[in-house]
Amino acid sequence: MYTLLVSIIIGLFVAMLFVNVYFRAKVLKTYGILVRNRVQFGAAHVFNRRRLEEEILPRYPHCRREIEAFVQHIHYTIRMATVLIVLITVFGAVLMYYR
Repeated sequence: MYTLLVSIIIGLFVAMLFVNVYFRAKVLKTYGILVRNRVQFGAAHVFNRRRLEEEILPRYPHCRREIEAFVQHIHYTIRMATVLIVLITVFGAVLMYYR
């Protein structure tokens, strides 16, 4: 049981590393396009869809697809990282309890 839990935790850390590298590459690619087009917006726009649609998308209609892709990648990265951290914590707690 101990070996299985340690293997699961190691696998989850590897998955977290893979997710980080994969989405960082996707986010940086989209971010590069936005920088080249001089698109500027803040974190409040990333996490508030209404503000993004009202303030940013009308100013940069030619980059709408890239802005939405960037925001979607950021949201998905945060969601996946949260799930993996919770799983690692749960398996770590179980591992500490059964040790």
